Amino acid sequence: MSAASTFRSLTSLNFMSFTLHRLRKRLAVLIGYTTDWALFIGVVLILGLGSSWYMIERGSPLTTVTIGPWVSWVAAGQPDADPYTRAHAARLGILPLSTRVSHTFIARADGEGRNLHSSCDYVIEGREAPDFWWSLTVFDADGRLIPNALGRSAFTSDTMAIDPDGRYRATLSRDAHAGNWLPTGGAGRLALAFTVLDLGTRAVAQDDDLESLVPTITRKGC
Repeated sequence: MSAASTFRSLTSLNFMSFTLHRLRKRLAVLIGYTTDWALFIGVVLILGLGSSWYMIERGSPLTTVTIGPWVSWVAAGQPDADPYTRAHAARLGILPLSTRVSHTFIARADGEGRNLHSSCDYVIEGREAPDFWWSLTVFDADGRLIPNALGRSAFTSDTMAIDPDGRYRATLSRDAHAGNWLPTGGAGRLALAFTVLDLGTRAVAQDDDLESLVPTITRKGC
């Protein structure tokens, strides 16, 4: 083989090697860009879906009012309710009364922020309010009534034993207690619902009314 032929062969090999190197480099850059975009899109989707779930499940200061461990959706049951409030009600499969005349508060923790659980005993304390009808109901974590021998899952302002000073005290426990006792059995995680209905001409949404009506939840032992 002549020197010219050898030179042309080496030149061709070098060109092919250079071309393959550039292709590999461009492919690596393309893969890097694709990975970065895929990661970015994934993060955006996770954050978007996560924030939407949180807004529907837990709400925000724009859609809920919180008093201690109790949370209520301020526009529930109203025709002009925001999309998150409507989605929250639809997910739970409920048809709430309008908050213009009532409020339903949900608590999944005690007054110190500890999750409610059937392995613990709790005392719920509040006071009577003649202008309002109210109910206190215990559920399991999935929102179902807890089966028990008494068939008791709730007290209302009509059935709760009220002290002479206008205050009431209910016990939440798996073991029987005297007085106003709500059985929890072995349900595990618990949720309490406190519904207030205005019996007069005022709107129940006044903050001072709500803060004085909503009972306290105190854990006594586990």
